[in-house]
Amino acid sequence: MDFLVFSGSANKALAEGIATRLGIRLGACTVGKFSDGEIMVRINESVRGRDVFVVQPTSFPTDTNLMELMIMTDALKRASANSITAVIPYFGYSRQDRATEPRVPITAKLIADLLTRSGINRLVTMDLHAGQIQGFFDIPVDNLYALPVFTSHLKGLNFCADNTVIVSPDAGGVARARIYAKNVGVPLAIVDKRRSAPNQSKAMNVIGDVEGKTAILVDDMIDTAGTLTEAAKALKEMGGAKAVYAMATHGILSGPAIERIVNSSIEKVIITDTIDNSKVAGISKIEILSVADILSMSIERIHLKESISSLFLNNES
Repeated sequence: MDFLVFSGSANKALAEGIATRLGIRLGACTVGKFSDGEIMVRINESVRGRDVFVVQPTSFPTDTNLMELMIMTDALKRASANSITAVIPYFGYSRQDRATEPRVPITAKLIADLLTRSGINRLVTMDLHAGQIQGFFDIPVDNLYALPVFTSHLKGLNFCADNTVIVSPDAGGVARARIYAKNVGVPLAIVDKRRSAPNQSKAMNVIGDVEGKTAILVDDMIDTAGTLTEAAKALKEMGGAKAVYAMATHGILSGPAIERIVNSSIEKVIITDTIDNSKVAGISKIEILSVADILSMSIERIHLKESISSLFLNNES
């Protein structure tokens, strides 16, 4: 195959997994820093006339990883790559997608402009926090879903419609939870909450029947785990759920997240490897699934100019 996959430093394990599934090696490059902290990138092989894919989630440290991606893109553009596709499994700054109050930025739009100006021709991402971010770009954006990975895993755990319910941890995630419930074939419930400040929330009420059932919370990301653990507490204490599991595509796990999860009533938190979470690999309550298969299929089809619509099928509510 006449294309190359490069990796930044944000999640090289995922990039290696993608390359393995494609039957290729990662492109040769050097990513480092000068003594004053400036990022240095060198592409160590010819990319002239070739399609290039750069795997780099913009997770913590967000600004460093974002800058690294743009510098690598500039290097590839100046080396005459035919096309440059940024594979950003986790798109940082996605929560700042609209002006929720006066005099605040729409940072997701700013990041879209920066990435486009740096020279990328296409963006592949996964489970964007807000779908409208696709409209911030003037280039093609493929927003893939981790849904097939999660539903396959759930079916392997033998959860069934009689004793299982999919739960949205807040009203904003109802559409996502409905899709999961439809694909798994189980009912839907909602935890109503009130957010008092950023990264702080308080669960208030459970809408739907969860009594005596296994409740599975689904979300696009887990940051400080405040929403997640409050929702789990409400499901147990107010809803009477027998057991609570949680699934989220992006395990940001910042601040007190890990401690909250470990001390919570949640049986298991299942995340994917869109973000490098090797630091939590030994924690029994956290399980990590790989999205390398989905991303490798999308890369191959984009290069071959084939449709990737099948990767979106069955994701409509």
